[in-house]
This record gives sequence, structure tokens and C-alpha cells, in this order.
Amino acid sequence: TEIYTAKRFSDHAPLVIAEQFGTLASLGVVFHVPLGSDTNFYAIVFVVGFFTAYWAMMVTVAAEQFAPAIFALALVGILYGALVAMVQSDVKKLVAYSSVAHLGFVMLGIFALNEEGLEGSILQMVNHGLSTGALFLLVGMLYERRHTRQIAAFGGIAKPMPVFALLFGIAAMSSIGLPGLNGFVGEFLILAGTFLVAPWIATAATFGVVLAAAYLLWAYRRVFFGPVEEPENRSLIDLDWRERFVVLAVLVPIIWIGVFPNPFLRRLDASVSDLLHQMERKKVAALHYVPAEPPAAIAEVLR
Repeated sequence: TEIYTAKRFSDHAPLVIAEQFGTLASLGVVFHVPLGSDTNFYAIVFVVGFFTAYWAMMVTVAAEQFAPAIFALALVGILYGALVAMVQSDVKKLVAYSSVAHLGFVMLGIFALNEEGLEGSILQMVNHGLSTGALFLLVGMLYERRHTRQIAAFGGIAKPMPVFALLFGIAAMSSIGLPGLNGFVGEFLILAGTFLVAPWIATAATFGVVLAAAYLLWAYRRVFFGPVEEPENRSLIDLDWRERFVVLAVLVPIIWIGVFPNPFLRRLDASVSDLLHQMERKKVAALHYVPAEPPAAIAEVLR
């Protein structure tokens, strides 16, 4: 029994992250969203992110001491998530594993403990929700038409679905971090903030951006270009107006943040500056802390 349980865990452990995301169907069709798993996953992400930032604020000296270890773990997450995403045959799992890399960048920015890194991390969490949410939405729309997510089952579907191919391409470029879209702003700030405190970590993390371009563009080429070999792909129906409206509602802030991020960043300035000032005060207080001498009566007992 123990061997069987261990084997099942080893076989299915890589799917844990991918299974947390529900399949989003197109508007007007049934939404297959397992609310329990999605809600639990995003609740865990929120709680972990909140307490990570709170711990970094309250335990400033310890946060700085453990920053190299956190940087190493974040770098492993960025590169490991990208490499695992690259070998996926299921487009939904590919997008799911790309989230590991995105959140690795967020962790880098948080523990850079400077204004660029913290603002970049906050913005990147918003960017991740927009770009990855758009990709999952589009994957769900494709699944409703084809009832498969296997990359090998597609090919050349840009011909019957040109609007879908265009919108998917914009969402993919956002996830890659193309300049002019939201992902570039967040990743640039994070890497700039990390470079100020750990240049080699920031340099290594840039390979995660290169790998993201590799696996997303490779998947995009296999799904949308080339000959239409499967008969089912020739009769695919492009997005209707309702579906286009839903996707555009997500793509508009993606482009807005990428072209003009100043309104979003300026709203973060006061909170991030206050957080850094609190951390600096706690750091100074910790460095100048002198333990108080015990009362005479207690000191006598201790002797």
C-alpha cells in the first residue's frame, strides 16, 4: 500500500498545480469552473503573499539575511517552471506551469526590498491575473469547440479562426513580457530592483524571459500555423461578438498598463515608501537594541 501510494504521488504530483485551474468556457456556454479548487488556490496565494510581505516588514533583519536563499528558490522556480512548461503537450498545462515562473519573479521583487522591486512585484501580480486569465479564457473557448487541449491535435487554425489567433497572440505576448504590454513593465521593474542588490541573480533570471518566449512562441506556432491536417480543424468557428467582448475586456488593461503604467505605479508610491520607511526604522531599532538589565532581586537569584 505504501509503495502504491508513493507511486501515485510521484506520478501525479506534477499535475497538482495544473489541476488547480478551472477550465473556462466561452461566454454563453456552461462554465466548467470547480469553485472549490480555484477558490482555495487563490486564497492560498493571497495569504502566502500577504504574510510574506508582512514577515519581510516585521522581521527586516532576518528578511535581509535570508534574502539570498529566497533569491535562489525564486530563481529555481523561474527556470524550472519554464523548462517544465516547454515540454507540455497540453496547452492548458503549459499555461499553468508558466504561472510558476511568473510568481518566481514576484518573489524576487519582494525580497529585493527596494522601491523598484516591490512596485514591480505588486504590478506583476496584477499582470499575471490579466495575461494568464486571458490565456485560460481563450484555451477554454478553444476546448469548447474542439474538446481537446492537445497541441498535436491542432495546427493551422489561424485560417478558420483569425480573430481568435490574433487575440491569443496578444495574450501570449503579454505573458512573455513584450514591450508595450503589461508583462514588460512588471518584469523590468523586478529585474531592475533585483539587479541593485543581486546582479548575478537578476542576470540569471533574464533567462526565464528567454525561455518564456521559447515555449509560448513554439506552442503558438504549432497550434495556429502550418497545414490544417485534422479535418475537425477546418470547420472551427471563429469567436462571436460576445466572446470577443469578453476577451477584449481583459486585453484593454493589458495594453493600457503596457503603454501608460504611470497611473498604476503612482498609486503604489505612498504605500511602498511607507513600508520601506517602517522596515528601515525596525532595522535601525534592531541594530541598536540593548537588552535591559534584570532587576536587582532577579539578578541576585540568577547568581
